[in-house]
Amino acid sequence: MPEVFIDNERYEFEGDQMALQFILDLGMEVPFFCYHPSMSIPANCRQCMVKAGQYIKDQETGEYELDDDGNRKIRWFPKMQTSCALKLSDGMVIQTQETSEEAERAQKDTLEFLLINHPLDCPICDQAGECPLQIQTYKYGPEGSRFEVKKVHKPKRVQLGPRVTLDAERCINCTRCVRFADEISGSKQLTIVSRGDKNYPMTAPSETFDDPYSLNTVDICPVGALTSTDFRFKARVWEMNQTPSIDITNGKGCNIDLWTRDNEVLRITPRHNSEVNDYWMPDEGRKAFEQFNNNRVSRPSVKLDGDNHSNTSWNNAIETFAEALEAHAPQELLLIGSPHASVEENYAFNKFFNLLGASTAKFIPHLISGYGDDFLITDDQAPNTNGCRLISLEETDSAGIKTAVAEAEVVIILADDLVGREALSADDLSAKYTVSLATNKTLTTRASDLVIPITCVAEHAASYVNVDGRIQRSFPAKETKYTNRRLNLEMSEGRLDRYGTNFDNWVKEEHKIDCLPAWEFLNHLADRLGLEFQYDHSRTIFAELSDQIESLRGVTYERMDDEQGVQLPIEQNEVTQA
Repeated sequence: MPEVFIDNERYEFEGDQMALQFILDLGMEVPFFCYHPSMSIPANCRQCMVKAGQYIKDQETGEYELDDDGNRKIRWFPKMQTSCALKLSDGMVIQTQETSEEAERAQKDTLEFLLINHPLDCPICDQAGECPLQIQTYKYGPEGSRFEVKKVHKPKRVQLGPRVTLDAERCINCTRCVRFADEISGSKQLTIVSRGDKNYPMTAPSETFDDPYSLNTVDICPVGALTSTDFRFKARVWEMNQTPSIDITNGKGCNIDLWTRDNEVLRITPRHNSEVNDYWMPDEGRKAFEQFNNNRVSRPSVKLDGDNHSNTSWNNAIETFAEALEAHAPQELLLIGSPHASVEENYAFNKFFNLLGASTAKFIPHLISGYGDDFLITDDQAPNTNGCRLISLEETDSAGIKTAVAEAEVVIILADDLVGREALSADDLSAKYTVSLATNKTLTTRASDLVIPITCVAEHAASYVNVDGRIQRSFPAKETKYTNRRLNLEMSEGRLDRYGTNFDNWVKEEHKIDCLPAWEFLNHLADRLGLEFQYDHSRTIFAELSDQIESLRGVTYERMDDEQGVQLPIEQNEVTQA
């Protein structure tokens, strides 16, 4: 097998390997800016330079030539090499900054050149705390600058598009953003303009950077040149908690991180998963922070007259719900599950009312034909359509659900805005007693007689099956009125959470929603009805599911965590994608 020697250690490799990625995969470090594993290699930042050479072989004998001390002779390449573009070969010798003073000096000099015109605005830069340039300058850069001349000035606060703002003075011309638009999203909306030390990324004249994946350029920018318009100056990275989760705005289930401070989601960024979304996510998934923070249903409410609702107590909501169930026969109940709700929520919801004698819950896929692309946006607007199929809920369409509503007396809807997406109309529900278990205020909750607030994906641990049949799960990132970050071992705890008190100005109790997980509310309702139904955690529900459903055998939350989701051995369902 071919061998390579890196910092005096021998390693074996297979196939075509680039030195930088190979070194990174070994857990070692070489600084870089322009390189990205999913894009082409321009080698234009010159930061990843290493000293490289080749052991000398005798062409006739095939034996390595030895020096007087019996060591293999090395023929060093005449110049320093950019490791990102250096292909490994058998017998290659590489010295990084750890063992070569030349490599260390080359990296330090490169950083000094990059910093000549870079503004010294780290204290006000959104990238501070997670900036590769800032980090590498501390680790590998010079202790000070020898340049005392006026820096070059470039355009600032340029609105490239509706979601991305440019500060051209910070740009180091790594071209990651341009390559992303060319190679990944395919929009080709960015290019480098001007020359020399005055160049920076820009759109063509009169063009707008409205790429549906534009915010990925903010993620991969190694400095603070490209910033999110929504997130600018909102928070520092060290003030926020980072919680792994999944995107629930469409059926792909992109892996994401939720960044929270004071129990609000301030930004959403992609999390690498080579089986689902690589390093990327669509911009519309990042807007979900508004759904998690705003227009939430907090406290149960009952309809008084017209569309007006009044908040009520949990005890009264449970009693009102129980009286409605007791006043009607099981066959008069219509259960509507949701592809927008998790596997656990749908299962617990369906099982509870099955125990009362009601029929299996129905659900309507949320599809918009032609909406998807060939990348990460799907026609399926819901994260768990295949999850509803997995637990055998009854799939129907708008006509079918209208007929079922007409035949029912009590309609119970789980986390789906059926009126908002025009599967039903408010008139369809007007003569029925309607109960909504909901996360947000919608046209459906407005038409409901009783509204029960339940947790959203940012507030509970639960699983979702994407359009490709891969089951993934979420972690709680936000507290509710009834949960505590310090007591829940699945929740991350940041600096402000650890040291803040209720008297600090960054702690607002109103940011905690008065809601319960759907299964926990059903526990209370079961107690009132004398029903044997009790789930203490979503893990309990999933354990029961994995025992009952063949395709879930051996699947656990721990396995989903370790493998970043589990591909289920199920046939691909016909979920329309462009």
